[in-house]
Amino acid sequence: MKKIAFIGAGSLGFSRRLMIDILSFPALQDCMFSLMDIDEFRLGYVERIAKRIIDEGGYPAKFEVTTDRKKAIEGADYVIIMILANGFEAIKPEIEIPLKYGVDQCIGDTTGPGGIFRGLRTIPMILDICRDVEKYAPNAFVLNYTNPMSILCTAMNKATSVRNVGLCHSVQGTAALIANWVGIPYDEFDYLVAGINHQAWFLKAEHNGKSVYPTLREKIADEEIYNSDTTRFEMFKHLDYFVTESSGHNSEYNPWFRKRPDLLQKYTPGGSWNGGTGFILQLYGKDREDFAQDLERMASGEDKINFNRSNEYGSQIINAMETDAPFRFNGNVANNGFISNLPTGSCVEVPCYADSHGLSPMVVGALPSQLVILNQIHVAMADMTVEASLTGNKRLVFQAIAHDPLTSAVLSLQEIEDMVDELFASQSKWLPQFK
Repeated sequence: MKKIAFIGAGSLGFSRRLMIDILSFPALQDCMFSLMDIDEFRLGYVERIAKRIIDEGGYPAKFEVTTDRKKAIEGADYVIIMILANGFEAIKPEIEIPLKYGVDQCIGDTTGPGGIFRGLRTIPMILDICRDVEKYAPNAFVLNYTNPMSILCTAMNKATSVRNVGLCHSVQGTAALIANWVGIPYDEFDYLVAGINHQAWFLKAEHNGKSVYPTLREKIADEEIYNSDTTRFEMFKHLDYFVTESSGHNSEYNPWFRKRPDLLQKYTPGGSWNGGTGFILQLYGKDREDFAQDLERMASGEDKINFNRSNEYGSQIINAMETDAPFRFNGNVANNGFISNLPTGSCVEVPCYADSHGLSPMVVGALPSQLVILNQIHVAMADMTVEASLTGNKRLVFQAIAHDPLTSAVLSLQEIEDMVDELFASQSKWLPQFK
């Protein structure tokens, strides 16, 4: 019986999906889930929902819920991390303070002021989890779903010895969108993606040996499609390759779309995931006011369970490692020559194979110059953020944010320094490494 620890199982939309995915594989149906969270209120729902999944699916699996991280991790074969550090109270100033200075973020969980400070808040927690893995489950494989992915995986690789991979659904999610837009079956779409998390590139996009890019380029003229993912289509139009992750994210990763009100109006029509100002606050604020009612419907049985496997990679990686049936996916790993024009040791998102031998990332080579230049900036910012966190160097945080493409397009160096000082003041209780 394999033990799978979920750290942050109170992320119920996600944790229940992964449980169902794992149990869909015959080789994993007798596993032991250890579901850990610090929120006892959510754990109550975790317990009821997990019981429903196992009972209604008729699985021989077992589970436990706990607030004790050591208990969850001890003896685990796999540790899945899906935490949210400090919640809405911490996210709010990361959006509102930069906006006061004119830095308009949509999501702010990956890079820029919001992503960097989220990373600084989360790094100590991630490293504590990894140190528990080193101590209590040294042979475990860690799958991280927590953002900011590049920053956290870099910290894990620099400061711990755990075997790990960072997982996201942006690659397969975008692939499904492209297949739909160009009118081909998803399972016939042949693609190669590489870069960094949330900013990887479809280097190959083919159907029956022919590029689908000419057809995709025609879709720019379709107002409904273009306006659903505006900045990504603009980047495709001008940079010649389609990027992973939504326009809401990519609109804030560069200097082109959010530095003036007229550009926001033009390139973020409809708001929300297409680039709405402070959209993350809706996701974690007002939209969660009735979350308890949603959980109750799920736990009570009012909402039916969908037992179909999702497109998340986690369960398929575990199955591949347990059965030696190879599985290819895009994972976030330390760059050991996989992308030749990004720094060694940085976190890159490249095709990987999982099997009983573990993880085998693929050598991609050099990214096109017009793409890698964007990646290089964000890789440098992630590396600086990790170094700042590990050394307690506040000035390095400012210097990282000073090179953020959106921030530097809007503010002077002194304005950036003032903004960063205010962010530190608002976040001080969650940043023990800087005291």
